[in-house]
Amino acid sequence: MADKKSKKKSKTPNATIANNRTATHEYFIEERFEAGLVLEGWEVKSLRAGRVQLKESYVVIKRGEAWLSGAHISALLSASTHVNPEAIRQRKLLLHKRELSRLIGSVERKGFTLIPLSMYWKNGRAKLEIGLAKGKKLHDKRAASKDREWQREKERLMKHA
Repeated sequence: MADKKSKKKSKTPNATIANNRTATHEYFIEERFEAGLVLEGWEVKSLRAGRVQLKESYVVIKRGEAWLSGAHISALLSASTHVNPEAIRQRKLLLHKRELSRLIGSVERKGFTLIPLSMYWKNGRAKLEIGLAKGKKLHDKRAASKDREWQREKERLMKHA
């Protein structure tokens, strides 16, 4: 019996579906939230195939609900003929009321922006990590890149010394 338990494999070795790499370059991330997604069947299949792009997407709050806009989920070639796949459509985000009211207050009163950071699998369900963010100015981006380069240079010097 011990042999059967040890042979169990994890279903998804890499749980990350997509990352938004430009988000940390363009914004200061103040806080992170995990949200569920309302998806159609063909979208889930496309996510499993990794056909999603979060680069130009953002989160909008309408009528007390959070929506993901601009995320591009392209349909598989083997999509059903009776389904009309729409690659860029608004998808509803599932959040707790407390989280949602906190996000609404931060976005409306304090001038924050909601951006998707990454999409991943958790317990067989697609989750989206969204960040409460403030935009960076040009000089902030330059300072961040300068710090990154200095860290790399320090590592090189320590490696050779």
